[in-house]
Amino acid sequence: MTATNVHTAPTYLRPATATDAELSARFQPVFDRVAEGSVTRERNRVLPHEQVRWLKDAGLGRVRVPVEFGGFGASLEQTFVLLADLAEADANVAHIWRNHLAFVEDRLNAKPSESNNRWIQRFLDGEFVGGGWTEANNGTFASLKTTVRKVDGRWLVNGAKFYATGSLYADWLDVLGKGDGDAVLTALVRRNHPGVRLVDDWTGFGQRTTASGSAGYTDVPAEDGDVFPAAERFVYQGHFYQTAMLSVLAGITRAVRRDGISALKARGRNYPHALDPEPAADAQLLQVIGQVSVHAFAADAALRASSRTLDLIAAAHAAGDEVARKQRVLEAEVATAQAQLAIIEAALQATTTVFDALGASGVSENLSLDRHWRNARTLASHNPRVYKARILGDWLVNGKDPVPDLTRFGRGGQGD
Repeated sequence: MTATNVHTAPTYLRPATATDAELSARFQPVFDRVAEGSVTRERNRVLPHEQVRWLKDAGLGRVRVPVEFGGFGASLEQTFVLLADLAEADANVAHIWRNHLAFVEDRLNAKPSESNNRWIQRFLDGEFVGGGWTEANNGTFASLKTTVRKVDGRWLVNGAKFYATGSLYADWLDVLGKGDGDAVLTALVRRNHPGVRLVDDWTGFGQRTTASGSAGYTDVPAEDGDVFPAAERFVYQGHFYQTAMLSVLAGITRAVRRDGISALKARGRNYPHALDPEPAADAQLLQVIGQVSVHAFAADAALRASSRTLDLIAAAHAAGDEVARKQRVLEAEVATAQAQLAIIEAALQATTTVFDALGASGVSENLSLDRHWRNARTLASHNPRVYKARILGDWLVNGKDPVPDLTRFGRGGQGD
């Protein structure tokens, strides 16, 4: 990365140059390695530190960084499809990457500066960012108790967070806090500072190894270039976080298709009232697997369609076209909500109905097929899909702006 290249454009964003084949050739072998042992890790709550390191070494953290700066030049659509590929291998590992990839996107959208140049270099060096937005103890964005304030000329972070996904694997933590007055600030702090306390106390029945637990901060310092107003974060940030979660759900749906096929082939006997004594030749059981494949197809198609709308926002922002950007944010809001409804429904249906093709043997703990439903149900609970169809209908029928007013009640965080 050179200073000349960085300062010839208003952001670090560039048109995508990667091909699907190139990205698959680089990352799919690593994803295949991650898949090995995923059932054992899930069953025994073994944190995938080694697997995350493989992905760092392969460069997943810089996949969106343009080639001219040392990355791989992937589009957002390609990035989210890659994340779904990883989720097919291990849904926990894929979810760990959500906050890091979002912060990379944030810095790519930012104005070139020496501090942002350093962040691009950190991404190239494999440094990893974990999350720290959601307030502990049911706090909201409207009632932030975490503070980011200057004391004797130094920025210090104090507070408590939950849903700190990926933090145990991180080098840096992305923390949201209250500044002076009504200012809300983002601070990036070193994970290994003695004032940082991370606890793997996530009690959810799914996504057990994502380290989505508690984080505490006591006088943790941040450098001047690593503190900036939260209002300056990239405009499609909420869409990005949601789409990352949808990528994991799409990957889970594919994994159900894969495991359902394997389990049906392995069945040794069938019921007396079945259509064929061989389960793999029973037309009704084949129909179940066929329907599961439809759910996987629908999830993949919805993911690609919605993530393409984010590429359009990024292109408008890079071009400085604020009129187009505003319109594309609205279009992305609609597409992301539609994708959320479609993908969650596909994932929950697939992870439930697959058992209709498998009989009692399908519930064996040795197969751990229940992990797919548990993980899908957990991810689906992070954001309120129950409201989305109503909002879409109000937009389509009455023209009511579907872009949410995040100040109305105060948000809990990126995913709650």
